[in-house]
Amino acid sequence: MGQTTNLATLRQTSKMVARDAGFGSVKQFFESQKSTLAAVLPKHVSPDRMLKIALGALRTTPKLMECTVESLMGAVVQCSQLGLEPNTPLGHAYLIPFEKKKKVGGDWVTDKVETQIVIGYKGLIDLARRSGQVISISAHAVHANDHFDYAFGLDEKLEHRPARSNRGAVTEFYAVAKLVGGGHAFDVMSAEDVNEIRDASQNYKFARDKSKTVWGQHYEEMGRKTVLRRLFKYLPVSIELATASAIDDVGARGTSQALDTVLEGDYITPSENDDSGDGIDYATGEITDQRQAQQDAIVPSYGDLLDQVQKADDMEILALVMDSARDLPKAEQTKLQQAYEDRKEILLGA
Repeated sequence: MGQTTNLATLRQTSKMVARDAGFGSVKQFFESQKSTLAAVLPKHVSPDRMLKIALGALRTTPKLMECTVESLMGAVVQCSQLGLEPNTPLGHAYLIPFEKKKKVGGDWVTDKVETQIVIGYKGLIDLARRSGQVISISAHAVHANDHFDYAFGLDEKLEHRPARSNRGAVTEFYAVAKLVGGGHAFDVMSAEDVNEIRDASQNYKFARDKSKTVWGQHYEEMGRKTVLRRLFKYLPVSIELATASAIDDVGARGTSQALDTVLEGDYITPSENDDSGDGIDYATGEITDQRQAQQDAIVPSYGDLLDQVQKADDMEILALVMDSARDLPKAEQTKLQQAYEDRKEILLGA
């Protein structure tokens, strides 16, 4: 009877918002899914490590506690299947909160908050390299004062020599891959082409302060990711890379990735025609959320990180919090490092 009660409790927890369930119950539910992770993870990554990373993400990105527990775990399982570690310095992927909307009367209202996966540009490169079809792949930004020359056709060429200093504004982005068995593929996009894609994205288009969006804070990285994704159309890609691109496309459209269905074993990446409620009232142009939360996932504030350092209850969580401080200004990093040393001394002395 005890086991039945425990399973019923776990099922109930899975449907709850993480904040309402409590961190302890979320951790217990995650632990119950360890065998699921073990079945899909690459051999070099242990389920324990993936669970530590997931629980660390909840601490470093507190807004994830507003998500349903099953969508959090579904996102972790999906990242595990792709072999990508979310919310770590590797920059492979990020977990962010997403408000799934439904229309009640004439208004869009929040139905529930789900977890979404944002695939990082480094994650796409890692998946391409692991496909076994690509020897090397990279993407770069070209600046006005760089030497850059390329041609398509029968006599293709690509030559880029970055200026040593004063490179100027970004003018193009390009991605290039060397293929197994010889040959190569590359693609080039002008800054104007990339900006058109940026301007059409839900995150940027409806943001009140565009400088605080993921595009505003990480323009070159997003530009590299954009041209990489276009290059993938011409490459022999793996199932994992195709899945990652499809998941990222869904999120970029501002629709639900439906990760709360992953644990049911019948997950299918939503198509472009799925009516998920995109959280925007087109009658008024009001943004109700969507990828506005990306910046919170990628660049946490000094105050949030300091609070997490002071509350960390083991060394691994403490290390994950410090990993998230890499984008802080140098002065704030120095102060946080001192708080880290103080907390480390307390933990090791306990």
